[in-house]
Amino acid sequence: MSTESPIVSLKEIRKTFFRGKEPVSVLDGLSLNIAAGSFEALMGPSGSGKSTLLNLIAGLDRPTAGTAIVAGENIGKMSDGDLAKFRSRNIGFIFQAYNLMPVLTAQENVELPLLLHNLSGAERKKRAQTALRVVGLEDRSHHYPRQLSGGQEQRVAIARAIVNDPTIIVADEPTGDLDRKSADEILNLMDRLNKEFKKTILMVTHDPAAAERAAVTHKLDKGQLK
Repeated sequence: MSTESPIVSLKEIRKTFFRGKEPVSVLDGLSLNIAAGSFEALMGPSGSGKSTLLNLIAGLDRPTAGTAIVAGENIGKMSDGDLAKFRSRNIGFIFQAYNLMPVLTAQENVELPLLLHNLSGAERKKRAQTALRVVGLEDRSHHYPRQLSGGQEQRVAIARAIVNDPTIIVADEPTGDLDRKSADEILNLMDRLNKEFKKTILMVTHDPAAAERAAVTHKLDKGQLK
């Protein structure tokens, strides 16, 4: 067991949204540590705060109260600009909807996050091709999303998530729109990213078969870990 400090350390996190003037508590004093290199799943009923928690860890949002240290940085204290830089350095996103640009090829979609970095066109292309090779789609790099199956589209989305070599991959229902065979292929790929490439993965899922792939499963209910 590693004695290193956790890559994600959340202490007494609260997140409150307002519906008009009415406060709605989504996360209620939640504490969670995630070790570097672990593959962890987050389950719970709709509205339990899973996606809110994922967004906080990914630096898409800040806690209302409590301390969130992710990849050694206190994200609650960052400006919007610093948060954007933090995300581009540290976080790879995989969503249920693949969010690919239909007018771009697979390779061009994978290159998109690299446009935020000072890289030459040749270097972007090289990195995108490497990421597509990792997900087994090197031969589809010039195909458009409409020419790919759902499972292949999600693999392109994963290539886009890893092209920056992120510290942490956050996945929100990554198999939600896929049939069982395609879902298993995506889970095998995520397993490989975790074991072979040592990526820390946090996955929100409703699918018990997906959660079984994770080393640790957290149950969230009404904004608290059970």
